[in-house]
Amino acid sequence: MLKMRDLLEVPMLFEFMIDPEVFPYVRQKATTVDEFYFLTKQTIEAEDRGELISRTILDEYQQAIGTINLFDIEDNYGFLATWLGKPYFGKGYNRQAKDAFFHELFTTKGIDGIFMKVQKSNKRSLKAVVKLPYVTVANELYESMYDRINAASDEAMYDLFVITKEHYLSYQQFQMAAAVGTDEEVS
Repeated sequence: MLKMRDLLEVPMLFEFMIDPEVFPYVRQKATTVDEFYFLTKQTIEAEDRGELISRTILDEYQQAIGTINLFDIEDNYGFLATWLGKPYFGKGYNRQAKDAFFHELFTTKGIDGIFMKVQKSNKRSLKAVVKLPYVTVANELYESMYDRINAASDEAMYDLFVITKEHYLSYQQFQMAAAVGTDEEVS
């Protein structure tokens, strides 16, 4: 489902990224494949320096279909950025990638919280975020961060969400307990 980023995936990911339904929502935009090679190389180097965490999202055939990243890591919090190629919209890959990535971040990378800023006009992403049972609307909870991400405009362009380590791991523990309880009822 996820793997470390590498330069071999660049041509395939570039074709997905430039789709008009994907491109506006990609944080690290490139208009040529060479530019995308350069950005991917920079991303790999930044991860080596501990500045971000980036993974390639794979389909069931181990083909690259998008990326998931934690940018701007500060005080064990960072900003999530995810995109998938259009052929993979609505097929559950986004949720699977987030679950795998969040598990890695919270259990092995020392991350305490994940912020998500979602453009109010991006209905697909807003719909995906509110489906996550461990997400919290953070516009008021982290008001200074909300103000900071919307500072460039007179009108708020983004909603802010947060997933804390505590909420995520509590939800996972609840899910495991519920699964065990269901198994015991069946026995």
